[in-house]
Amino acid sequence: MSLQPNQQQVNDRPYQWFDTASGRYLQLQEQGLYDQAVVDLFGFNALQMGCPQMDLLRNSRIPHRYKSSDFPDASIKTDLQCCDDFLPFADSSLDLLLLPHRLEFSERPHQTLREAERVMMPEGHLLISGFNPFSLWGLVLIFKNIFSGRCRSKTFPWNSRFIGLTRLKDWLTLLGFEVVSVEICCHIPPFEQEDWQRRFNFMDKIGSRWLSFMGGVYFVVAKKRVAGMTPLKPNWKTPSLQSSLVPRPTQRKPSQSRAVKPDNKHHCEQ
Repeated sequence: MSLQPNQQQVNDRPYQWFDTASGRYLQLQEQGLYDQAVVDLFGFNALQMGCPQMDLLRNSRIPHRYKSSDFPDASIKTDLQCCDDFLPFADSSLDLLLLPHRLEFSERPHQTLREAERVMMPEGHLLISGFNPFSLWGLVLIFKNIFSGRCRSKTFPWNSRFIGLTRLKDWLTLLGFEVVSVEICCHIPPFEQEDWQRRFNFMDKIGSRWLSFMGGVYFVVAKKRVAGMTPLKPNWKTPSLQSSLVPRPTQRKPSQSRAVKPDNKHHCEQ
């Protein structure tokens, strides 16, 4: 009898949505952003937490890369299964942490960010992608909630709580993160038919140029700052140190030069 809820959870797993037209469109947009961001980030340990059907660390040069999921799925390969509220990692052990659409599905998103801050190394990078509530995607979420009886729909991604970009920035600032960059993507509405997506391809060009803030997904790159730590930079203007063993010519004093100079006049008189 205990197998029935698990079987229902597997059948209703959220990753099936990524096989739809809007899901493939989302993957294409986000994969490019992650590929461009991780290629220049270095360290020893990196973790992707969420969306395991996408390999968002494929361009990373970090040697130890891991992928986690919040529930088991036999069709998707992951390295570990863990809850985002309490991560099974030591303090300051990760150089790079990816949170693709984890915060809007977390019961306590602020606690998830606290755990991210705890396990990250100083000067480590945190990459977050989330659904923008102030977009056409957010408007679809409102309509689905209204037509479903003022409750959240049970299908991914409409069963989540969209978090605004301004609110997320405030959380990151309170936890000591510095927002390095923000990008917006997915300006095409979440159509389920590819024909409609092709008809509205122009919205990606128009939206990215004039209405970037109305994209369906935001992508944030943040860096963990630690109070009291100042990164050391080489001072190229300082002259190089010279060894004290190297002999140097000494400057004679005027009195010494006069004492050493022979007195020609006195010598001639003698």
